[in-house]
Amino acid sequence: MPGFSDEQKKIALLLLSEPKTEEELHKQLNLPYDKLGIELKQMLKLNLVLKEGYPTKYRLRQDIIDELAKRKKISEEDSFKIKIRAMIELKAVEETLLKKHLDKIGEALKKEEKFTIYGLTNAPIIEEDEMYSSFVEVTLTVKDFPALIMFLFYYGPTSVEVIKPSKIEFSQYEFQEGLVSLSDIFQKYAEYFSKKMTKAEVDKFYKEIYS
Repeated sequence: MPGFSDEQKKIALLLLSEPKTEEELHKQLNLPYDKLGIELKQMLKLNLVLKEGYPTKYRLRQDIIDELAKRKKISEEDSFKIKIRAMIELKAVEETLLKKHLDKIGEALKKEEKFTIYGLTNAPIIEEDEMYSSFVEVTLTVKDFPALIMFLFYYGPTSVEVIKPSKIEFSQYEFQEGLVSLSDIFQKYAEYFSKKMTKAEVDKFYKEIYS
C-alpha cells in the first residue's frame, strides 16, 4: 500500500467517505492553502488521489479505500498491542530462486499465530553486480515481547519501524520470557557455529569479538 505523510494521512481520512474540494479540506483540516496545495500536488503525483468534476474534487483511489477498510476490519479484531513496519531484504544468484524465497517468507509470516498481518508486499526484483535483490515490506502486529524477539531473529529484518504504541510496559513474566527466548536463540547459534568451525576458528572468532 502506498505510504502517506502525516498531513496526507489526515487528508486521506477525510476522503475515505467521499470526494472533497480543496476548500472543504481547508476548512476541515485548518491547513494553510499553500501547505494543503503542496500535499495535494504530491498525492496527485504519487497517484494516491484523483481529480474529478467541477468544482474540482479530490478522491482517493478505490484500491486504497478498499485497503484501508480491510486494515480497519483487521484492527477491530486484533488484540495484539505492538504494531511494526519492517523490511526484509533478500538476495540470490538466480531470479527464480529469489522469487521463491520471497514467496516463502510471505507464506511463513501469514502462518505465524503470534502475528497479525496488515499488509505485505514484495518489491520489484532488480539485478546488480550479477546478483538479484528485492525485499519484503510487511506491516504487522506481534502478540508480545517474546513474539517480537522471534520475528527479529527468525526473519532478520534490515529495518524496523514501531508504529504503535508510543509507550509500552511489559510484565516481569513477559520480559523474562523474551530474554529466555533471546538466550535460547544465541545458544543455538553458538552451538551450530561451534560444530561447523574448528577450535582455532572458534578461538579466533571470540578473540575478534571480545578484543
